[in-house]
Amino acid sequence: MLETLRTRARSTGVMLKVLTEAGVVRPLSPVKLARTGRAVLQWGTGPAGGFASLAARYPERVGIIDERGSLTFDQIHRRSNALARSLADLGVGEGDSVAVMCRNHRYFVDASIAVAKLGADVLYLNTAFAGPQLVEVLEREAPSAVVHDEEFTELLAKASLEKRVLGWVETDREAEAADATIDGLVEAGDDTDLTPPQRHSRVVILTSGTTGTPKGAPRNEAGIDAAVALLERIPLRAGTRMHIAAPLFHTWGFAHLALGMLLGTTAVLRRKFDPEEALDLLERERCESFVVIPVMLQRILALPAERLEEADLSRVRVVTSSGSALPGDLATTWMDRFGDHLYSTYGSTEVAYGSIATPADLRQNPSAAGTPPFGTIVKILDEDGKEVADGTSGRIFVGNSLLFEGYTGGGNKDVVDGLMSTGDVGRIDDGLVYVEGRDDEMIVSGGENVFPKEVEDCLARHEAVDEVAAIGVDDEDFGKRLRAFVVLTDSSVTEDDLKGWVKENLARYKVPREIVVIDELPRNATGKVLKRELVERDGDGSGDDGDDGDDGDDGSTDEESAG
Repeated sequence: MLETLRTRARSTGVMLKVLTEAGVVRPLSPVKLARTGRAVLQWGTGPAGGFASLAARYPERVGIIDERGSLTFDQIHRRSNALARSLADLGVGEGDSVAVMCRNHRYFVDASIAVAKLGADVLYLNTAFAGPQLVEVLEREAPSAVVHDEEFTELLAKASLEKRVLGWVETDREAEAADATIDGLVEAGDDTDLTPPQRHSRVVILTSGTTGTPKGAPRNEAGIDAAVALLERIPLRAGTRMHIAAPLFHTWGFAHLALGMLLGTTAVLRRKFDPEEALDLLERERCESFVVIPVMLQRILALPAERLEEADLSRVRVVTSSGSALPGDLATTWMDRFGDHLYSTYGSTEVAYGSIATPADLRQNPSAAGTPPFGTIVKILDEDGKEVADGTSGRIFVGNSLLFEGYTGGGNKDVVDGLMSTGDVGRIDDGLVYVEGRDDEMIVSGGENVFPKEVEDCLARHEAVDEVAAIGVDDEDFGKRLRAFVVLTDSSVTEDDLKGWVKENLARYKVPREIVVIDELPRNATGKVLKRELVERDGDGSGDDGDDGDDGDDGSTDEESAG
């Protein structure tokens, strides 16, 4: 009992220290303090309570900047009040769910808060999903309404939808829109405060669906420890400007929107990612932090040298990356160019954050996944659920307060002693977590275990390789063999050159039997490579048609959003 009290006291001390350093704990007037407390008590810590508390604390502070201008926290609060009432008039009620298929802009935020204020759940749809995927997900989840950008109207045409509301509508077509629009519903609604519902809203984020149909992973409101887990390792500060380039519909982008509800940050948003515009935006809007997926960093670094030379990111103190692993030496290449401010988070839709790599960790080894943050445990277990020795590979299991509750369609991830599987294989070496690959991607070639990721990282370090992905395909002699796909910056480099590079750096049995040059890798909305398309491309692979969840590192933007 005494030890439990001591542990709790230490945890409380750590949380208070982290929140104070981040600028969250600061003096407030008695009136603002009372309003803030009442907002959280009534509405909870999700979007409804988070933005209501921001309106109470900082009503005149700019909360969102997008292509249509800026909105203060008070304006955001009132807009969501009006939208909530209008959605209620359309039949959305407590306990329902509303699907949201929007890019990064004010209407995504409007819808998220308004739905939460009605006590309904928010289901975020991936903007890169194909029509059949959308239809299947919507049939399974059966939302009472869908809020979507006008550009997705045709994509959603085959889905059976009783109620739909348009988010982003092109200005010259707004008057012609047959469906209700968020702007129209906001204008028609009463913007005074609502009566809080009996239940708090849940957020349902879909797994990436790289190997099959995306699954819904619901999560209740996160506590303060969820924010401390990030802030303890990543020096984000209150009241700053944050450019969230990672899609808001997935865990990584949404996590920073949620974190902003505590920090009172200004979210700088753009509907689609463009590498040159991103640099301009960071400078023009005086952003102190930048939220990305790795492919965005790759695309920025691929800009002409003169553009990179003139880029001034001196105000940017933090670049946070997730969504997939940082390939090759991308981490050190970025930091050599722009400074040691890159933080990489490893996790999944199901477990949220597993570990965070700081700039020092990435300098030590650019492929390191870092160490577990506050309130998080990472263990490497063998097939029998026993912890393995340091340096030994095994299945990665994570324990924290953010584990999801099981898929909306049924089923869960493997759980051992309260720790949940991420679906990856890795090891812990010198205190750092290393992710070696998906547990269902390992191949046995000629009796040797091979993880595609190790080969991918090796090829990514070749100066002529821009992008790379490797898969296992059937082989009559060896059972399985590796086939690698590369995007080259120098067309004079041959397959033999690349094989020779791998042979110089890895064991001979890890050299791909084939290396195929392609124009670009197929990616999903979180920047992960769609390996099932590479398997289907050649027709002789044995890809997994099932989907056990997300694919390791968490975060988000579709290839369109990624540019």
